[in-house]
Amino acid sequence: MLFLALVYVWEDIFVLQKAETERRTYMLLAIDVGNTNFTCGVFDGEALVTTFRMTTKEKRTSDEYGLLFCGLVENRGIKKEQITDVIIASVVPDVMHSLTNSVLKYFDCKPMIVGAGTKTGLRIVTANPKEIGADRVVDVVAGYELYGGPVLVIDYGTATTYDLVNAEGEFVSGVTSPGIAISANALWNEAAKLPKIEIKKPESILAKETITSMQAGLVYGTIGQTEYIVKKMIEESGYADVKVVATGGLGRIIAEETDFIDEYDPMLTMKGLYLIYRRNKGQGK
Repeated sequence: MLFLALVYVWEDIFVLQKAETERRTYMLLAIDVGNTNFTCGVFDGEALVTTFRMTTKEKRTSDEYGLLFCGLVENRGIKKEQITDVIIASVVPDVMHSLTNSVLKYFDCKPMIVGAGTKTGLRIVTANPKEIGADRVVDVVAGYELYGGPVLVIDYGTATTYDLVNAEGEFVSGVTSPGIAISANALWNEAAKLPKIEIKKPESILAKETITSMQAGLVYGTIGQTEYIVKKMIEESGYADVKVVATGGLGRIIAEETDFIDEYDPMLTMKGLYLIYRRNKGQGK
């Protein structure tokens, strides 16, 4: 009897160890290529263990990308040989040839590229689904999977986007407006006497000099835009109990100042890339 009990214990330990090994058999490098920045994250199994950013503006060769990625990853204590898979969502076609080749050369794997044919779990029912950027698809996948539907996902990036998914998981509508940084650049590039400023919320909207007047216009103008667009999209859709989820670097400033945003999730895009990777590897729903 004691022998059989020991056998069963060892079998249970083996099963648990096998399950743990299966959960940790991959390390994923997720890359979101935006118009302004690359946002990258490394997943060890299900855990997002590190993130880093780099500029998109400069043209780089495959070797430059490879050395940058390897250096940034290894700076976080991760050897490049540990990276088993790479997934990329990009809205900048010009970088893709060099970027794809850098992954093949330096990480010895073919990257999964979010695009036509990628399983997302969502149906895009807009007039021209191919026009929807990969970054927006990734965001709404995470928004719907993590927060349920209907959900309205706002991404405060180079452009500010508002994307609506219904309860059935259908991407039904999207609104695009200039991002806060684009609006700021327009002010100081087109008006000779307006200086470059830090984008932050001033102490009061009742500004008394140039810098705070620009900050007030940018921040409170974006808050007003957010509240009106959210209100109109929900009103015209007729959906009830819409969850509003925001992401993007400057989204925190806005989310803290309005009751129209239910959740601020700075890692929403990374989570979306991970969910899409899992689904296409046959490990997700």
